[in-house]
Amino acid sequence: MFRLRYLLVIVLAAYLLTGVAQVSPEERVIVRRFGKVVARPGPGLWIGLPWGMDRIDRVPVRTALQLTVGYDPQIASDAAGTPPGQFLTGDQNLVNVQLVLDYAIGETDADLDDFVNHRDRVDATLSRITEAAVAEWAAGRGVDRVLITGNAALPAWVMARVGERLPAYRLGVRLQRVSVGYLAPPEEVRAAFEAVTQAQTGIRTREFQALQEKEQRERQSDALRYKLEQESEEFRETQLRQARAEAAAFLDELMAYREVSRDNPDSLAFIWWAEMSKALESLEARGGKVRPLDQHLQNGELNLTEFIPIPKR
Repeated sequence: MFRLRYLLVIVLAAYLLTGVAQVSPEERVIVRRFGKVVARPGPGLWIGLPWGMDRIDRVPVRTALQLTVGYDPQIASDAAGTPPGQFLTGDQNLVNVQLVLDYAIGETDADLDDFVNHRDRVDATLSRITEAAVAEWAAGRGVDRVLITGNAALPAWVMARVGERLPAYRLGVRLQRVSVGYLAPPEEVRAAFEAVTQAQTGIRTREFQALQEKEQRERQSDALRYKLEQESEEFRETQLRQARAEAAAFLDELMAYREVSRDNPDSLAFIWWAEMSKALESLEARGGKVRPLDQHLQNGELNLTEFIPIPKR
């Protein structure tokens, strides 16, 4: 009899201990008493009523959950008909798309309640929402654009669309990250698409090389233009300085002539002969022969001077 009582005490104590729970820092707990939520304790020790009266649901709010949506090569090889994750593009081609979703459970009381109530259908609902967003994105673009820009553009599109539609389903989760796990045309036409992609890559490479050559030639032409502008500016300044110097020298000679001509009426003849001597010396230095016809002045004025051209032999 004593042993039976002792055993009943142990069983009762064990039963009462089912109402005690240790909550870790990475999780929250939803306590439902007879089906009604009565508490959402955080990290620490929770003491409630034993099993049967209280039900404890642990929610890993600090743990990132992952879900793969769309095409699976292993399943597709065994599936008959259209495999999951195969979408129709805007130009009536097919592409296989697989996305990897990282999501987490919200930490608000409403998020916790929603997740606990709908946790069995979170993955299925999230997959359908994501597939609808991918189908919408692919249908609005041609297959070339889908294959070329999909890895960069599709995750941002899905994040925005799923983020807008997810709250209406009250799943208590939030999407954190989307990445492309697989994006390719069907195996039957993959070789042809790869050939087209290689050709397009070659075209873009040629365009890039042409652009680089264009920029290089523009830089060279700009450098040459700058050099010519500098040389022309230097030549202009040199000519201006020379012209100013010659003009100043001429004015000085003119003033000197005017001063001399007041006292000496034959000063003009001397100036004329001096200039003629320079001209004759210049012509002789170039190999020419000249013979002036008029070698004297009449009435103090300068008369006509002619040069006989060198006879041709």
